[in-house]
Amino acid sequence: MATAAMAGVGTAAVLWPMINQMQPDASVIAAGVPIDIDISQLEPGQQIRAIWRGMPVYIVNRPQTALASLQNPQLLAMLRDPQSDQLQQPPYAVNWHRSIKPEFLVLVGICTHLGCLPEFKPDGSVGGYDGYFCPCHGSKYDLAGRVFSGVPAPYNLPVPPHRYVSDKVLRIGENPDGQTFDFGTIEQV
Repeated sequence: MATAAMAGVGTAAVLWPMINQMQPDASVIAAGVPIDIDISQLEPGQQIRAIWRGMPVYIVNRPQTALASLQNPQLLAMLRDPQSDQLQQPPYAVNWHRSIKPEFLVLVGICTHLGCLPEFKPDGSVGGYDGYFCPCHGSKYDLAGRVFSGVPAPYNLPVPPHRYVSDKVLRIGENPDGQTFDFGTIEQV
């Protein structure tokens, strides 16, 4: 019995390097693959989180009142980059709502100051608007991920490549057909 056990251990020791080399290396894992997120149960005013490339991604179903506030001239005057001039999003998200579909916001949830995780604040407590607050150093973002002026964060929150597989499924990490945005070209994360 001891001989059989030793033979099993020996076989495993010989086979392990061959089996282990078939695993993807860290660079492949870090590159990330697209992930699909079911958004069918996401109600207006709610946020869900996903992990893509090891980073948190925030997905918000913005209510109509929040969407209307994104174009408010008073809000726009408080933002550092209201027109999304800095490269923090794909070309298909350079618009007033920074998304493909106005009601759905898709952001990488990492503060552009020092990398903390901003908190979702759907209660109007971010400069009088819904948005995100970074508890580390006080940076604020509106509900399009646009950074307020006068805070430490220098850039808007990044928008990852994404597309809709259907009305109920969002794919993060893949551009819509005909688009070629590379997330590695953004200003900072």
